[in-house]
Amino acid sequence: MTYRGTVQGGVVVLDGPAVPAEGTVVRVEEVSSSDDHPAWTEVFKDLIGAAEGLPEDLAENHDHYIHGAPKK
Repeated sequence: MTYRGTVQGGVVVLDGPAVPAEGTVVRVEEVSSSDDHPAWTEVFKDLIGAAEGLPEDLAENHDHYIHGAPKK
């Protein structure tokens, strides 16, 4: 199971009510804040709407066009 939290006063404080059972061995990894990275919409903003000649229902029926599944 994955838990998220922050270090406060040198102690890891987990977010939310769920906590591991007493005595559970855990591994703590430092992760960067999502604020350090631009949103995907910002990264790909120049590509949004750039594709031409695609079916109008591609978003809804992509499994049909990619894998041959029945259309929705």
